[in-house]
Amino acid sequence: MSDNNIERHECVIIGSGPAGYTAAIYAARADLKPIMYTGMEPGGQLTTTTEVENFPGYPQGIDGPAMMEDLKAQAERFGTDVRFGLVTDVHFTDIPGEYHTLTIDQSKQIQARSVIISTGASAKYLGLESEQRLQGHGVSGCAVCDGFFYKGEEVVIVGGGDTAAEEATYLAKLCPKVTMLVRRDELRASKAMQHRVMNNPNIEVLWNTETLEVLGDQVVEGVRVKNRESGEEKVIKCSGFFVAIGHKPNTDIFKGQLDMDEVGYLKTKSGSTSMNKPGVFATGDAQDKVYRQAITAAGTGCMGALEAERYLSEFELENAVAEAAN
Repeated sequence: MSDNNIERHECVIIGSGPAGYTAAIYAARADLKPIMYTGMEPGGQLTTTTEVENFPGYPQGIDGPAMMEDLKAQAERFGTDVRFGLVTDVHFTDIPGEYHTLTIDQSKQIQARSVIISTGASAKYLGLESEQRLQGHGVSGCAVCDGFFYKGEEVVIVGGGDTAAEEATYLAKLCPKVTMLVRRDELRASKAMQHRVMNNPNIEVLWNTETLEVLGDQVVEGVRVKNRESGEEKVIKCSGFFVAIGHKPNTDIFKGQLDMDEVGYLKTKSGSTSMNKPGVFATGDAQDKVYRQAITAAGTGCMGALEAERYLSEFELENAVAEAAN
């Protein structure tokens, strides 16, 4: 504790996805005694995934929430203090070795000498009730993550940008028919990606088309769509509905303090997870707009913890040298 009764810690981790828990495992094993605040969605995006088959160590696959419980148990085994709570405000210092101040749930303040950000990103969805109800049961925001489950089946994908074009092309390798719903009369994707889509016999593009409803009681069975020019409605049968209209990094509370791009992805120093504030490290999907996979997030979580340990060790060494000189 500090003199004013504000908790002080060497390492605080914000977020509890694969990046956060991996950072916690490494930080705890390095005796940094990390504190983790889970956010309002403990476990992150993987808790909305019914089955994970591409994370090493699970040869039979594993349910997403169960996998996150495994990571949590491993982090706690080494002494991570996992707390349910949301970091609602931050004040990062510019002075190396000094404490950063975090506000929890708009009320409690704590301080940390190092902060590992693992707040992730959220897939953008259309906002339909039926889409939300069937999320994880045929509705997905990641074709690379879930496309394999629909091998040999017909699927629908929404979007017209590079991500949608890339994911449609990926799905076309697995599925006999991919119907691509584009709201406008052209793709926003790059010319190269447009050529791939238009020249793929397994992809059908429906222009000026919007989704009205995802159909199905327990799982996706089809999609009801509308042509925005003619007003004509029709039903497309499918077993998978993929939304590829972008992701939003969960980084709003860091605006004005940390470097980020125009979308909000945190910009780390080259070859590192370190940010423009001393002792602050960004990991996982909050800083990764390219791969967005659990395994790559975990890798950066490891990097963040190792860099936090190195940062704190250097600070302790500087203090020891200064004390010896006195």
